[in-house]
Amino acid sequence: MTTAAETIAGWATTVTLDDVPADVLEHAKLHALDVLGCGLAADAEGVAQEGRATMAELGGEPQATVIGSGGRLPAANAAFANAMLCHGLDFDDTHSDSVSHVSAVVTPAALAAGEAVGATGRDVLAAIVVGNEVTCRVGMAAPGAFHKRGFHPTAICGIFGGVAAVSRLFGADAGATTRALGIAGSFAGGLFAYLEDGTPTKPMHPAWAAHGATIASRLAAHGAIGPRSVLEGKFGLYHAFLDAGEGEVDIAGQVADLGRRWETPRIAYKPYPVCHFMHGSLGAAAEALAGRTLAPGEIAEVVVRVPAAGVSLVLEPAPQKVAPRSEYEGKFSLQYSVASMLVRGHVAVSDFTDEAIADPAVLEVAAKVRYETREYPTYPQAFPGATTVRLVDGTLLEADFPHQAGAPENPLSADEVRAKFRENASLALDEPELVALEEAILSLERNDDLTAALAPLVAREGIAV
Repeated sequence: MTTAAETIAGWATTVTLDDVPADVLEHAKLHALDVLGCGLAADAEGVAQEGRATMAELGGEPQATVIGSGGRLPAANAAFANAMLCHGLDFDDTHSDSVSHVSAVVTPAALAAGEAVGATGRDVLAAIVVGNEVTCRVGMAAPGAFHKRGFHPTAICGIFGGVAAVSRLFGADAGATTRALGIAGSFAGGLFAYLEDGTPTKPMHPAWAAHGATIASRLAAHGAIGPRSVLEGKFGLYHAFLDAGEGEVDIAGQVADLGRRWETPRIAYKPYPVCHFMHGSLGAAAEALAGRTLAPGEIAEVVVRVPAAGVSLVLEPAPQKVAPRSEYEGKFSLQYSVASMLVRGHVAVSDFTDEAIADPAVLEVAAKVRYETREYPTYPQAFPGATTVRLVDGTLLEADFPHQAGAPENPLSADEVRAKFRENASLALDEPELVALEEAILSLERNDDLTAALAPLVAREGIAV
């Protein structure tokens, strides 16, 4: 019987760019642009740079570009450094059904591997699409289940998408790709333990997945063997991580229509640099405000409503959430973030500095926030939420977002995605480099010199490995 890994490998190694619909390709390029902008902004803010420093310390053959660095690194190490930066601000995309940050793993892994082998932009774009589709399906087979067990699906699902993308670029056949997918199962991991004390461990998860995907692919190329039943087998991924019994997870059904159903256009963009479970309520708060801001003394109470699955991530334990102890903890506090929206009128990168999270006006409002859970028929296909603000004078300001802004059903336009990229990239790049990078990524399939296309990523002055 053909296993899920064999089905993935067969499709991933044979699909061509001509087989991919035009709108899927456009979304793939926009997501690549978006995640690189997030990485540039993180670098400019001094966030998640430890991965780059560590990988530079290891040294090795200069194969691939590293964001913000004049030096180059081996593909696996460049993938680690770049993926950690791309996820550093928690501003990168999420596929709702799989609850996985897709591009933060797949794009850095594919770009690094592509440079290492001298691939064209057309090759890399095809690999990114392949990686996106595989990551989504591995998570969609058990939507939300990894979260419930305290595992981060970005890392657990992402490494399989990374393997599919990287193996393709390395020229692996279906057999070698199947072996690499089997090996990747032993590399998969990522815990939500950071939520206990607000430590910024989470950006390391996509970094390890991108790195592991590259290593697994190379091991398979040298003849190493992994189990072909790594996903659905007795001791496979879903049994090991979810204690799923035989037949409880339909990964075969998820991969059966690869190439006919496309998930890349369903990957949601983030308008706010915070956990996606908060985006519905934050969008609702912005709509309810209708352009105004509020002083703490005007607000009697704030009620946010979210699916129950989000409570442990962004609302509890309440004492830590109402007064975040770190910048990263603030990104997982709906109390703090909705207070920022109400008082400042925005939730932006600048709202999570040490100074910003100590703002007494915002913290006063955060203490007035309580929550309720609501069953939304749109979850887990979206990250819905609602917000009601009761003012001291009795006025109610409220709105409900069954689909968060940036979801496929409530999309950001291509112009809005490009505007987000420009705002993020401008923190690190001057206008000419910013424009050059945008043009290079959005015309990736016509670019034969990948290293030249990525040159603006290292244009920031004063940075060296």
